[in-house]
Parts: sequence; C-alpha cells; structure tokens
Amino acid sequence: MHLPIAFILHAAALAGCMSPARRIDELASDANFQRVVDVGTGFRHVVYRNHAPMRDGVLHVYLEGDGVPYWQRDLTAPDPTPRNPLILRLMALDPDQSIYLGRPCYLGLYRDVGCHPAFWTLRRYGPEVLTSLETVLRGEAARSGAVRLELFGHSGGGTLAVLLAEHVDGVTRVVTVAANLDLAAWCRLHDYSPLAGSISPVGEPAMRSGVTMLHLVGDRDTNTPPWLVSDAARARGDEPVRVVAGFDHTCCWESIWRDIVEQPR
Repeated sequence: MHLPIAFILHAAALAGCMSPARRIDELASDANFQRVVDVGTGFRHVVYRNHAPMRDGVLHVYLEGDGVPYWQRDLTAPDPTPRNPLILRLMALDPDQSIYLGRPCYLGLYRDVGCHPAFWTLRRYGPEVLTSLETVLRGEAARSGAVRLELFGHSGGGTLAVLLAEHVDGVTRVVTVAANLDLAAWCRLHDYSPLAGSISPVGEPAMRSGVTMLHLVGDRDTNTPPWLVSDAARARGDEPVRVVAGFDHTCCWESIWRDIVEQPR
C-alpha cells in the first residue's frame, strides 16, 4: 500500500510555509484523521484518531520521535514539534483502528501551563511525561473499547513505547523503529550531556510475559546504529532485533510498514 499522491504532494507543499504543528494538522487532515486534545496528568496531549474499524479488539498506538529538542547543541528549541513526522506517515498506512498519541507540550501545546523545555530535553522520558501519557492511553483504550494495545514508536517514541508497555495493562505487542534503548550509551556516542531525569529502557526490568517485542533498525542509521540497539536489546533479555538493509533513521520505513503491522498476532 502506498501513501495517497495528494498526501505526498501536500506534505511537500507545506514543508516551508507554516508552523510544524499546523503542518502536522494539515497532514493529519489529508489522511482523514480526527484531532482531539486529551487531558493527561499535568499536561494536555494532541491525539489523532483514524476511522478504521477495530479488528480483534486491538487498538494501535503510535508515538512520534523527539522532534527538535534543541535548535543548536546548547540552545533549547521553543517548540519541539517534529518537522519530519515519520510515525504520522506510518499510521496513514495502517488499515486497523489507530491513534497517534502526542507527547506533552508537542504539536502546538508548548505554551501550556506546566510546559518547560526540560520535558522535551533532559526529562523527555521522565516520570512526569510517562504518567501523563499513561493516563491518556488508558482513556483512549477505554473510549475505543479496546481489549489489547499494540504500540509503535519511532526513535524517542520507541523509547516511550517500551517504557509505557511496562506499566499499561493490555499491551500485547511493541514495535520500535530506530529506538534509543540505552540513554547513557546513546549520549556517550554523540557526546551529549546525560539525560538526567529520564528513564532508560536498558535499566528497567525485562518486559513482562505476554508482550511481543520487535526492534527495527536500519543498517545505515548513524543516530541509533544497529550495534547500539542490539546491545541494549540483549541487555533487556535478548529481545529480538531486525536490521533492515539500506534503511537509515527515517528512510525508508513506509515501504515495509504494511507488512509489519499485519504480521500475525
């Protein structure tokens, strides 16, 4: 399945003419997603819902990457909203009922009371972020009538997907794409300051039974290279890793996504 031509052309046309949040709203509208704003614990969250039927009581949940935490190495960005919303594009390929679960302060909400750059920089995977995401996720699951949840996350969204799966009942599957699973190793690799206040998946208990895990990474990824993902997955209990030839951190995941989401449950 391919993205609609209109979706692709509109994405290109929007690339330089509006704010990142407005751009994502337009792309979501092109995909016929419904936009709502849910209240979590201490934060509001933008959520996009598709109109696909629910199959086998399963709701797919998509979590975007870190976006733009910094303008420059030591200059915090005022709005972390992604400029390249890969997960939104992947959700547009999903034939099953799905939601895009926005992170706190992202997608135009960075001026909200309680929002602080710490929550998209050093504490981007911190307990405050996770607790609020958990609240919204439970609410969306109850609203939809889902009995099972499958989480899909790109980059930092994959980090959050793994952490959420350890605390939210009903999660049966997690698929990460280019996920940062070992925060300390990732910071050392790029010579970044440690993400003080964030929780690293590699330091958490192994995934509880009943949850199927798969970590995808491209062999050309220099942000989260295959060795980094594989080492972290091994430390978490030999979770499966699939290295995809010719892919990097953002390319070319759309080409295989339908096969990924339709793998037997």
